[in-house]
Amino acid sequence: MPPPLILPPANAPEPAWPIPKFELCIEDLAHPGARLFLDSGRPESMLRDAVRAVCSWLYTPDSVPHNVQVVRLVLRDMPGVAHTSGSQTHKEIVFAVSHILNSAARAADEVRGVLVHEMVHCFQYNALGTCPGGLIEGIADWVRLRAGLAPPHWREGTGGRWDAGYETTGYFLDWLETRYEGSFVRALNARLKDTPYDENLWVEITGQQVGELWATYKDELEQKRAAGTLHS
Repeated sequence: MPPPLILPPANAPEPAWPIPKFELCIEDLAHPGARLFLDSGRPESMLRDAVRAVCSWLYTPDSVPHNVQVVRLVLRDMPGVAHTSGSQTHKEIVFAVSHILNSAARAADEVRGVLVHEMVHCFQYNALGTCPGGLIEGIADWVRLRAGLAPPHWREGTGGRWDAGYETTGYFLDWLETRYEGSFVRALNARLKDTPYDENLWVEITGQQVGELWATYKDELEQKRAAGTLHS
C-alpha cells in the first residue's frame, strides 16, 4: 500500500486544480515492469495525484498555469529512468519499465515518486529555456521530497555545488523553504516564468547571493554531521 500523498496544509478545501487529459501507451504488456506498474495503482489516479502534488507545492489557485491539456505516459523498455518532452499544451512522459522492475521491492512508491518528478517538468517554469538544468531537476526532486515520496537511497549533504541537481539541489531548496517560512520555491518558480535566468533572482528573494546561501547551508550540514544529527 503506497503512502498517502503529502500536500501543503490549506485553510480551505483543496482547489479544483487543472487536470489535463491523460493518455497511456504500454509498448510491451508482457514486460514484468509493465505488470508491476499496473499493480502499483490505477494509472489515472496516480497521474492525477502527481498533478495535485505539483500544483499544490508550486502554485496557488490564482497562479497555476492552464496550458497543459494532455499528458501522455509511455512505458518503454529503455535505459535510464524517465524523461519528459512536448509542447506547451501536450506533454509526454516516457518511463523505463526496466527501472520499475529494478525497483520491484518498492515499485508502487517508486512509480509514484517518478511520476511526481516528471509531472513537475510538465508544469514548472524554466526561464524561457535558460534555467540551469540542475535547478530544473532540483525543483522536481524537491516536490517529490515534499510529497513524501523520496526514495531510501537519497542522502542530504551530497554534491559539491548548489546546482548539482536532483536530490542535492532538492535538499538545498528544502532548507531554503524552511528558512524562508514556506514560500521560497513557489517564489523561485514564479521568477522563472517570463524572463531569462539571472542569478540576481536569488538576491531579490532572499537578499543574498546563491553562493552565500549554499555556503551557509553546507556549514549547517557540517555542524549537524559533527553533532550526529544529520539524517542520512
